[in-house]
Amino acid sequence: PYVSILITSAFTITVIAILDIADLVKAASTMMLVLFLLVNLSVIIMRASKIQNYRPLYRSPFYPWLQLVGIGLYLFLIIEMIAAMGTVPLAALGAFLSAGALWYCLYVRTRIVRVSALVQLVRKVVSKEISHSHLDKELLEIALDRDEITRDRFDHIIADSPILDIPEAIDASEMFCSAAAKLAERLKTQPKALEELFNARETESSTVIQPGLAIPHVIVDGRNIFDVLLFRCKGGVMFPGQDAAVHVGFVLAGSKDQRNFHLRALMAVSNIVSEPEFFRRWMTATSPEALRDIVLLSSRQRDAES
Repeated sequence: PYVSILITSAFTITVIAILDIADLVKAASTMMLVLFLLVNLSVIIMRASKIQNYRPLYRSPFYPWLQLVGIGLYLFLIIEMIAAMGTVPLAALGAFLSAGALWYCLYVRTRIVRVSALVQLVRKVVSKEISHSHLDKELLEIALDRDEITRDRFDHIIADSPILDIPEAIDASEMFCSAAAKLAERLKTQPKALEELFNARETESSTVIQPGLAIPHVIVDGRNIFDVLLFRCKGGVMFPGQDAAVHVGFVLAGSKDQRNFHLRALMAVSNIVSEPEFFRRWMTATSPEALRDIVLLSSRQRDAES
């Protein structure tokens, strides 16, 4: 970003040349206090918005009281500094804020589409159904970059996979019918034939691997075919021979030549569902896209060879 570097360097040199050292320190100190105040305010807004993909590595204790105390102290220090040091800090603060607002209006606003965390907070208040926003996608990419997650083949499949989010209680045959309808065209097969494969596989041996979790998986005709469907059923899916309803599921289907990757995908799913808080996040996710993001943001070991 050579343009930004050149502009920033020129601005810094100009400020150093114009202001004496005392005024420079006053201006810099005021800006740092404003920065710390905004950081505390941002923490409050982001945590209150309950955005699915906001997953900080560290959570501040005593929220929100610690942040509110910090904001109050920084405001007090800024006011005291301006009162004690004259107009230089106030003028510097006004110049920075004005320049930032002007740059946003002239350049930034026309080039981005973004839903702020503050807007997300308002949405949460007025509606229980929060749509997947640009902010969610932005936070997803930030989390992937922060955790140095390089997407593998399984991630790329999940990024485009169909999702079933069923509110009411159903039985396994109904779930297989819905899953087959979504997967059939992608797998180049007929829905009825795929549904029969799922039912036959379940009759052979249960795909419920632990209470509340099932991983139905079948082999289909063709070559270089593999797909995954995610499902959540808040009411619960009753599988044959099971006492507890299933709420979480990964449906896998692939051709015979993908058997090796089929096993890798099963291992990936096992690692994902073993993560702490997985089931709570899954059941409280606000949308189908939020379910997808839970899988993409998992801390499982990625397979570089896949």
